[in-house]
Amino acid sequence: MTTLIYGVLFTAASYLLGSLPQMHLIARARGIDPEQEPDLHAALWRKAGRGIGFCAIFIDVLKGVIPVIVGFLLGLPLAIVLAGTVAATCGQMWPAFEKFDGEKGNTPGIGATLTLTSYLTATSAPQAYIALLAFVVPILTAVAIKLSRQFTAPGQTWNQRLMFTDPAGNSMPIGNLIAFAATPIASACIKLPLEVTIGLAAIFVVIVIRRLTAGLSADLKTATISPGKMLLNRFLYDRSYR
Repeated sequence: MTTLIYGVLFTAASYLLGSLPQMHLIARARGIDPEQEPDLHAALWRKAGRGIGFCAIFIDVLKGVIPVIVGFLLGLPLAIVLAGTVAATCGQMWPAFEKFDGEKGNTPGIGATLTLTSYLTATSAPQAYIALLAFVVPILTAVAIKLSRQFTAPGQTWNQRLMFTDPAGNSMPIGNLIAFAATPIASACIKLPLEVTIGLAAIFVVIVIRRLTAGLSADLKTATISPGKMLLNRFLYDRSYR
């Protein structure tokens, strides 16, 4: 019973951590309307400045890191730690403080997955480095593709390149999708604890659900393509239109 209580409290606290609306508060303080921005991370980076944008993104990553670190420091069972990471990711996507309409879950999901697989590699499961690589390689590949296009575009100053003003591309959403899908598969293949595999799979599932449903009703009202095509675009590219 005590473990159950700890689990409920830890999961609830992790969800509230994920729900913290720091990006919305920063955006409003800078005169940016979060409701009008399809990607608040990018909007803060471009409109509020790189320093503020980086801090906002870093805090979102920490939302996934903190439950893993705190959970292991408290000696909580692995299942509870994983429940906390999923809850924090859900909190960022469906935040209690922003009418349950938040971001896409990638940043806390990245923080949680990197921290969890790194910790397991360094402690109880050295083979977890394979799951870590399965996660990191697709994301780094996507980043390299995006940056190569951004930095080689003609007629730009270095300041313009660092503002990342290019239109939304395909590399990052596809890279993130592959990374979040590959990690639980790798976890199962190398026989990490079942709780880890289930937790990583749950992060993938909730992120896909958010991709498919965020702002969907509004897009369907003005759709110029079939609902099936729109859902496929959302699944692959994290947006309704390519």
